[in-house]
Amino acid sequence: MELLKTLTELCAQRGVSGDEKTASEKAAQLLSEYADVSTDPFGNVCGTVGSHDDSKQTLLLEAHIDEIGMIVTYITDDGFLKISPCGGTDERVLTAQQVTVCGRKSITGVVTSIPPHLQKDGESGDSASIYVDIGMTKAQAEKIVSLGDRVLVENTLELMRGHIVTSKALDDRSGVAAVLLALDKLKGKQTNYNISVLFAAQEETGERGAQTGAFSIAPDLAVAVDVSFAKTHFESEEDCGIMGKGTMIGVSPSLCRELSQAFIDTAQQKEIPYQIEVMNGKTGTDADKISVTKSGVKTVTLSIPLKYMHTPVEVLDLRDIDYTASLIAEFAQGRCEI
Repeated sequence: MELLKTLTELCAQRGVSGDEKTASEKAAQLLSEYADVSTDPFGNVCGTVGSHDDSKQTLLLEAHIDEIGMIVTYITDDGFLKISPCGGTDERVLTAQQVTVCGRKSITGVVTSIPPHLQKDGESGDSASIYVDIGMTKAQAEKIVSLGDRVLVENTLELMRGHIVTSKALDDRSGVAAVLLALDKLKGKQTNYNISVLFAAQEETGERGAQTGAFSIAPDLAVAVDVSFAKTHFESEEDCGIMGKGTMIGVSPSLCRELSQAFIDTAQQKEIPYQIEVMNGKTGTDADKISVTKSGVKTVTLSIPLKYMHTPVEVLDLRDIDYTASLIAEFAQGRCEI
């Protein structure tokens, strides 16, 4: 699998929470090389790798397919679209951005802003009232745009230098790519687990797809692959990972301590770079819903260090995706009694 090509294809798809169809179709297409694929009523992409043996535990590899964006809530008399965040969008980056409105057809708009010459003293714009100018009257807009249509800032993946890339939707298409790469590394190899895959919908709006998908799959163990904070130049190293230093193995009261340790042991034995991410409660990822599915699922998080989370210019190191995939593949070939 060519990682850069796969990640570029995944990030190019539109998939704001609750409207993941295009992104899910691409993920399903890529997953079909390794698994029998289906899509459930919630919009999750589910995969079964090979034939499952009832004597083995089932290991779920999970990442979410949706991305943050906005949703149209109102069309003004002047034809402007009022939008609200759909997921945890960083509203600071929206002013004067070019956006795509996913209506009956895709149209381009710009987020309105007040020129600095016309701002009053101390005024920088009202982030609670975000409008998009699509260059249309209200009557024209209503022929193309419906309330509830998704809006996103488009940005194609670019290689910055070496292994560093920037794009929209690296949260969490990088996790999807890591799972696909892990399956590629496992091709033709024996695993000590039945392998199932879940690319979940609506993580950004409450981990909803993971809850329904994990209930259906009913795994014994689960790995939730997501992103976490990478240090830039002003955050504390205590709160962040370092790009290029490996996947961040989660340790938390809401995760399975034994499973976290098993991944740490695997990383050490196989000399795969890794970092520890300690959380003092819930993880803020799909792991929170997976772990309490049915009678409980032993769950761990593997997080790819990411800069500028929930913006159109997220940044990561491709090597960390590869480290994550390698760790998953090595764990799946080992045997962990928990």
